[in-house]
Amino acid sequence: MHTTIKLGSITATIIKKDIKNIHLSVYPPKGQVRISAPKHMQLDTIRIFAISKLSWIKKEQKKILEQERETPREYVNRESHYIWGKRYLLKTVKRDEPPAIELNQNKLILYVRPKTSNSKKQQIFAQWHRELIKTAAPKLITKWEPRMKVSVNRFFVQKMKTKWGSCNPEAGTIRLNSELVKKPPEYLEYIIVHEMVHLLEATHNSRFMNLMDNFLPKWRFLREELNRLPVSHEDWVY
Repeated sequence: MHTTIKLGSITATIIKKDIKNIHLSVYPPKGQVRISAPKHMQLDTIRIFAISKLSWIKKEQKKILEQERETPREYVNRESHYIWGKRYLLKTVKRDEPPAIELNQNKLILYVRPKTSNSKKQQIFAQWHRELIKTAAPKLITKWEPRMKVSVNRFFVQKMKTKWGSCNPEAGTIRLNSELVKKPPEYLEYIIVHEMVHLLEATHNSRFMNLMDNFLPKWRFLREELNRLPVSHEDWVY
């Protein structure tokens, strides 16, 4: 069940779920406010909770609106593209063969058929980004499974507009944002650890924080740095 409440100039969407605790989130690209609350919780109680968090909400909205964004991709020669935090200059080569992408020193070479549209080039890049994450993630998951004593049954990769990752503890699955391929590799590892910790603790409570401190002591630094990096022009933070 969805409903909305007004907090001055701020509108918050309330979603009641079969959960034990109330959760507050602020989402890009415009700082939308969402509150997940237990089904039995009264609206007045939710409103009081939201009012107590107003300063935090405004701070998060300001952060989101001020976050640097990439310019829209035009796929022209010498356009900058980032892979694992390293800058590459695009070079497009037209040939009558299936599309391909390769890295050569500081160049990112895109092979496409003549008259390939920009939307098709975007699809080619998106698929390539997903494949790079799919190749890198298993090694990290295998590294952390014995340390955490958990098992990831399956992982998925897709472009996500509001999160760097997500977890389904009941199914034992995690989901990773393909945009992570643009960031230095340590951020992919941080997100994988974050989501795997959710297999031990579903919510962001004190136990979750303690587990993160134990497994990855510098996770707060990584979170802050990741959220300072430019995001896709249509996207948003974690």
